[in-house]
Amino acid sequence: MKKILPLFSYILHPIFISMYATLFYLFVKEDVFTNQEKYFVLFQILIITILVPVLFFLLLKSTGHLSSVMVPETSQRKIPLILQCFLYILLVKRSIIISRYPELHFFFLGALFSTILALICSLFKIKASLHMLAISSFAIFVIGLNVHLQMKNPYWPAFLILMTGVVASSRLEMNAHTAKEIMLGLLIGVLPQVLFLYLWL
Repeated sequence: MKKILPLFSYILHPIFISMYATLFYLFVKEDVFTNQEKYFVLFQILIITILVPVLFFLLLKSTGHLSSVMVPETSQRKIPLILQCFLYILLVKRSIIISRYPELHFFFLGALFSTILALICSLFKIKASLHMLAISSFAIFVIGLNVHLQMKNPYWPAFLILMTGVVASSRLEMNAHTAKEIMLGLLIGVLPQVLFLYLWL
């Protein structure tokens, strides 16, 4: 089990959570959008939340500003988090607009506020688990969609809650975070999503 746990830190890396959330959203609202629109949305998410950050990471690593894809040092987090804020702003202003994708719009808006809080923590040299931030945000989003769309499907929320626990165990097993950093990341991820639930539930 100790050998398997670290895999979840890569499979459920924060960089992939936006894509997972978008895939889930399009899956549960499959009748609302055409296949062409779905592919277009996924392509935008792929470019903005995965490819651009990866290219930026490679640039920062080549210049010595980052040491690992896990961004272990608090001092190394500032630039990636600032970039992430701008990318989320781009998404909610230009791509995932409220009139067409209201639930997903508020998910990314919540992710933006979570990222800003994580950035503020890093400025004060406080380390919060970005893995926990991302997976807990996703879990709340899925729970919200389950209620909002009256899916009556307890399995997806239960699975995401389980995965949140698995990711926490993975980060602790890898000695990447303390229990306090895990809880802080969880709090930062959950609060904005819960607050925005009141606007779209």
